[in-house]
Amino acid sequence: MASRFDAAGESIPTATLAVRGVVALILSILGNGALLGIVLATDVVSRFDALSPIPVFFLTIVGVIGATVVFGALTRRSDRPDRTFTLVAAVVLLASFAPDLYILSEDPDATAGAVAVLMVMHVVVAAACVFALTDRYSPIAR
Repeated sequence: MASRFDAAGESIPTATLAVRGVVALILSILGNGALLGIVLATDVVSRFDALSPIPVFFLTIVGVIGATVVFGALTRRSDRPDRTFTLVAAVVLLASFAPDLYILSEDPDATAGAVAVLMVMHVVVAAACVFALTDRYSPIAR
């Protein structure tokens, strides 16, 4: 299904972009909050600084804001912004695993399980952003 905004220069309205960004943020925070809550409550993995509420929620917010800005820019510059954004999101998702692997190698408190949880949190944000921002999936303001 082609995006309603799949024409270069046909940018998504700012209000629509803002609403979709807020939905992506809410979905990301709820998903990562639930995952973090389960992990911390059950002690499934060992705790370390990166796997605590402040860094998780701060970086979730930063990621969603970045994704929203990128999607808005793509609607102005790409003939197929939904497809392009999905590809960009996949590449950024893969690149986002590198710092987690660095943490695993450098932080003595980090375990493979805890870093895997961080990686799953990146997937949650990427999925929420693709779902909420792109016209292909989002039911918002069609």
